[in-house]
Amino acid sequence: MILAITGATGFVGKRTLDLALAAGHQVRALTRRAQPPREGVVWVDGSLESVDSLARLASGADAVLHIAGVVNAPNHIGFIRGNVEGTQRMLDAAESMGVRRFVMVSSLSAREPQLSNYGRSKERAEALVRASALDWTIVRPPAVYGPGDMEMLDLFRLAKRGLALLPPGGQMSAIHADDLARLLIALAQTDPGRLILEPDDGVEGGWSHEAFSRAVGDAVGKRIRAFALPRTLLNLGAMLDGLFRRSGAKLTRDRVAYFCHPDWVVDPSKRPAPDLWTPQIETRTGLAATAEWYRAQGLL
Repeated sequence: MILAITGATGFVGKRTLDLALAAGHQVRALTRRAQPPREGVVWVDGSLESVDSLARLASGADAVLHIAGVVNAPNHIGFIRGNVEGTQRMLDAAESMGVRRFVMVSSLSAREPQLSNYGRSKERAEALVRASALDWTIVRPPAVYGPGDMEMLDLFRLAKRGLALLPPGGQMSAIHADDLARLLIALAQTDPGRLILEPDDGVEGGWSHEAFSRAVGDAVGKRIRAFALPRTLLNLGAMLDGLFRRSGAKLTRDRVAYFCHPDWVVDPSKRPAPDLWTPQIETRTGLAATAEWYRAQGLL
């Protein structure tokens, strides 16, 4: 197949591109910056803001994998521009180029749009996809980790110091980026219907934040002292992170609102059918491989 991929230079997108090529597919990939030539890949210069670029991306494709999205922005406008308006332009491009299959990567945060600007933007983007005439499937991943991820690096660095600073209670699900990428490729090839899917690592009931942090501690070889922090302290931490790292801050007030929600476990009824996809990477094994990658890059 010829797959048109947005977000192909990001964490999940890179793994999806790699695995798509390994499976024998051709890829058309959107990029803001010049990329080295790669067999099987046509790099399309542009962004989600460029109608012409998106039309060129979709031209001749059998399916669109819309992975690109804004996960951190200074205000709600940044999320709207990237996640809502960008999704609409990609939908329009797919329709104009005659591409029927459309797979969108959303987020579990779309289940609770009132909690965060990010979740609200993802819920609005989902609504656009559902209203389209395309053969769509929406994927809502939980926490995504794996080699190459920079969002969880702070969690691993704290664990190396024997610490975990947690939200006040709650459960979560997780998924390795390679497992998520395999699902996206499977969905490009097989249309299970207009569904919203919530994949994970297969752990029933998910992980408590403390259990997941202790698994990260095991991955870096440390016994963890875990501290559940009240929301007020997390908001203070977000303010300090913004002061020191500015646009590079990983903890924001928007994310604090998201983290403090007690239930980020996937809905078992929305898991992909086993004949379509099942997770292959056990989370403790995946976390160990992630820690090793951080070490190899000099990050841990």
